[in-house]
Amino acid sequence: MTRRDAVARVALLMGGTVIGAEFMLTGCSPSTSDKQAGTQDSKNPGQVANNFKALNPEQTAYLTEVADTILPATKTPGAKAANVGPFMAVMVRDCYTPEDQKIFMDGLDKLEAASQKASGKGFIKSTPAERTALLTALDKEQREYTKTKKPEDPNHYFRMMKELSMLGFFTSEIGATKALRYVAVPGRYDGNVPYKKGDRAWATS
Repeated sequence: MTRRDAVARVALLMGGTVIGAEFMLTGCSPSTSDKQAGTQDSKNPGQVANNFKALNPEQTAYLTEVADTILPATKTPGAKAANVGPFMAVMVRDCYTPEDQKIFMDGLDKLEAASQKASGKGFIKSTPAERTALLTALDKEQREYTKTKKPEDPNHYFRMMKELSMLGFFTSEIGATKALRYVAVPGRYDGNVPYKKGDRAWATS
């Protein structure tokens, strides 16, 4: 599966474009994502410095738990088995604009506050059922927000988290080979492959 295919699939599942897709499709270099930071890098004239502080191990582990609630293990492994958190951290650092980086980081605090309000506990200490209920409510919130969102309006932090969870999982080895059907070296093209309801989608095409 190519990066373009993965972004397209996540966009289809989410019902819209993927935040940061333009950077993801062009390599996600820090110099690209820093264009709107507004601070010149004194060591590299003409380049824009990135003041984004990378996520720490605790925050990365937190994201893995969020992703695993979105994509839990069922008959196939979940997001935790694919170690999605570090992937999400890199994508935020390298593929988001400074504005979206701030929204995402502030979103970690908002999610924690929402958890405290909903159950009186932080997200990590919440039960699987409490986590699922919370993220289901946040997902409903972001979908309603996205329906009326104007281009100039800020993105919703939970949409970012959900997109990166899905992108990270389905492009991982576990996601591509266990959750999807995968052929390492595809043979001839067959445009009429038999399909039964419930069959897993193909990771390769």
